[in-house]
Amino acid sequence: MAFRLRRYGSWATYDNHGVELNDPNQVCELKIQDIVIPWKAGDYFVQIAAFIDDLLARVYKLPDYYKVKKPEDLVGHLVFGLAPHTCACILGRIVGYTDRNVIYAHPIWHSAKRRDCDGDEDAIMLGLDTLLNFSRIYLPAQIGGIMDAPILLIPFVNTKEVQRQAHDFDVDATYPLELYQKSWDKGEARTVSSIMDVISHRLGTEAQFEGFQYTTPVTNINLGNANSSYKEFKSMSDKLNMQLELGSRIDAVDVKRVALKVLTTHLIRDIAGNLRAFSTQSFRCKSCNKKFRRLPLKGKCSFCGGKLTLTVYQGNIEKYLVAAQQLVDKYGLPTYYTQRMVLIKEEIASMFDNKKPKQATLFDFK
Repeated sequence: MAFRLRRYGSWATYDNHGVELNDPNQVCELKIQDIVIPWKAGDYFVQIAAFIDDLLARVYKLPDYYKVKKPEDLVGHLVFGLAPHTCACILGRIVGYTDRNVIYAHPIWHSAKRRDCDGDEDAIMLGLDTLLNFSRIYLPAQIGGIMDAPILLIPFVNTKEVQRQAHDFDVDATYPLELYQKSWDKGEARTVSSIMDVISHRLGTEAQFEGFQYTTPVTNINLGNANSSYKEFKSMSDKLNMQLELGSRIDAVDVKRVALKVLTTHLIRDIAGNLRAFSTQSFRCKSCNKKFRRLPLKGKCSFCGGKLTLTVYQGNIEKYLVAAQQLVDKYGLPTYYTQRMVLIKEEIASMFDNKKPKQATLFDFK
């Protein structure tokens, strides 16, 4: 990965052709654990750095470490990257800033975090903040409590250990003519990759870390969208509908298969999981926040006498119900899933419809 130089420190001295840097328009290679972060993140990190320095002085009786006044002062400092729903963070180094809300980083670095650039949120944490202000005793004890927490800190990225998809990344400066010739025959990727310079061919050598080239130059990496479309849409339904609409426009995508995969691996599992959670949930006191595995016989908090409330609500179960039914109807999914949705709805109805007589009004008989 390469980008035009806007140097704030001495992290690079040569461009991607080996020429000494002396022009802001030279292109230099982004090293495997170097990252370019948003200015907003830099402003936030300046505040975090001030807090850390204050913590070192007041609590640990140690000298300041960061001593930064502006985002540019953080160039060269270390951060940890952590992807959603994981617990292993990867060491990185700040080398610059962008006005886009995105982390420009080496594809191997992103893959080490188990990210495949799918538009989901990402996180970076200042190095000392991660080391000083985290402990496993802060985490919930139940299953899933370790997610989104820096349980493991990985200091070095090993290209061999990242996701296989990253090994298929091509790093040619130009594509061979044979590639275009084979494209007419619609050959499979695995048969064509042998003539390409892909990362998998470089594993076990120094070339697996550097010397990556590109085929399409750009004048400015900041010309793209400021925000991912994933963040522009507020609801899950909007994101899902736009994903499927895009898929319907791409010949290589079987949008019906995508809809089925979303339904079976996400929506139905979430609905069933929330149903199970509702039937086995605990109760919480509104006053003292004490939790009870079972509802006390006297119907109120046995510690303070406060009112009790549920911890899992009907809305948690039904929030994906409409989206799931829309997928089944719109994309004509197999009858099995139509019947599955009917059974789920019946189960929800039996759980929340207590069959008590409802008070009717005269207006109901108009």
